[in-house]
Amino acid sequence: MSSSWTAEVETKAPAAAIFKAAFLDWHNLGPKLIPQIITGVTLISGDGSLGSIRQINFSPAVPFGFIKERLDSIDHEKLELKTSVVEGGDLGSKIESATSHIKVEPKGNGSIVKVSATYKAIAGVDVAEDVKKAKEGFINSVKAVEEHLVANPGAYA
Repeated sequence: MSSSWTAEVETKAPAAAIFKAAFLDWHNLGPKLIPQIITGVTLISGDGSLGSIRQINFSPAVPFGFIKERLDSIDHEKLELKTSVVEGGDLGSKIESATSHIKVEPKGNGSIVKVSATYKAIAGVDVAEDVKKAKEGFINSVKAVEEHLVANPGAYA
C-alpha cells in the first residue's frame, strides 16, 4: 500500500529563482550550501533534462551513502517537476518505491515550495521516523537555498 507525505515552505525568494537553484541546479548548489549533509551530486546519465539520472552523495550524517533519482517530468513554465528514486537510500531495505512532485508558486515577492512524496513501504517496516527526517531535510534544503538567494539577489534571476 502506498503512503504519502507533504510539506510547504514559504520563502522570501522569487519562485523562478527558487525553482532553478533548488531543483534544476541542485547538483552544483547543494554541496556548497549544505556540505554537512551533501558531499556531492553527479549526473549519471542525461544532461539534466527529462529522463536524466543524478546521484546525490551524503555525508555520514545520513544513514545511507547515496540516492539516485530520475527526472520524470519537468514544466519550466509551471515551475514543477517529478522525480523517482531508482537506487540507493532506503530503496530495497525499507521502501519498494518513492516519487516526489514538487511545485513552486509565486507569493507576493516570494514563493511557496510544495512537495508531495509518495512511497511504498516494505511490508512490516515502520518508516515514520524516516518520513519525518525526509520532510525536515526537504524544508532545510529549501531554507538554505532561500538564504543563498536573499544574500545574492542576482543569482538565478
